[in-house]
Amino acid sequence: MRKIILYLMVLIISPSYSFSQKEISPQNNAWVMYYGNHKVSEQWGLHTEYQWRRADIFNDWQQSLLRLGVDYYSKQNAQYTLGYGWIKSFQYGDQPIAHNLNEHRIWEQFIIKNKVGRVDIQHRYRLEQRFIENWIKDANSVYAQDGFVFRQRVRYRFMATVPLSRKEMKDNTLFLAVYDEPFLGFGKGIGKNILDQNRLYGAIGWRFNKDFNVQLGYLNQYVVKIDGIKAERNHTLQIGVTYNIDFTKK
Repeated sequence: MRKIILYLMVLIISPSYSFSQKEISPQNNAWVMYYGNHKVSEQWGLHTEYQWRRADIFNDWQQSLLRLGVDYYSKQNAQYTLGYGWIKSFQYGDQPIAHNLNEHRIWEQFIIKNKVGRVDIQHRYRLEQRFIENWIKDANSVYAQDGFVFRQRVRYRFMATVPLSRKEMKDNTLFLAVYDEPFLGFGKGIGKNILDQNRLYGAIGWRFNKDFNVQLGYLNQYVVKIDGIKAERNHTLQIGVTYNIDFTKK
């Protein structure tokens, strides 16, 4: 934990140092995303999510990501989630992975919200236990799956949402959403870098009501490869739809 805190301090104080000496490949991608948190009781709900991630704008596959989870809502305006994710990663770009692969992921999440003036603030903390397919070449240079490798990662997202067309976030409101989210690996097998990636995002959105909104935004995704030298700078168009269903309503 001390190592992670020190690394975050270096990342904040000296970003040019963190991103120096890298073979950075710029790429243009597009993600279309759906999110839904569906309450089944006052304290319990279901998380559903799918992301259609494309490389070279919409031309090729980058990833297919599905997440499911169980939500618990506390009386202190906090939300806890335990979930499962299935991620299919494809070969793309100038620094492709050796082979298309599947990942099975367990994740735990904690969200806390507060308000500063007109701005809605959200802090999201997520732990991930990742089981990633391991592909190796045999004597004939043919790839074969050889079990799974285990990786762990922690993520923190700071997000701010600001109403633009009204003083408060109400129905039929234009809004601005921004966030930053670093991903840090820990434990065995994280390679030569703690920083796995960083995501910086900005979007314009329209809130139809408290359960339904759409966003059109830009994501600057910085991904560091396991060798600590190669990296991606992904300029990503994002189209996001959030649609929640409250099954507690009669």
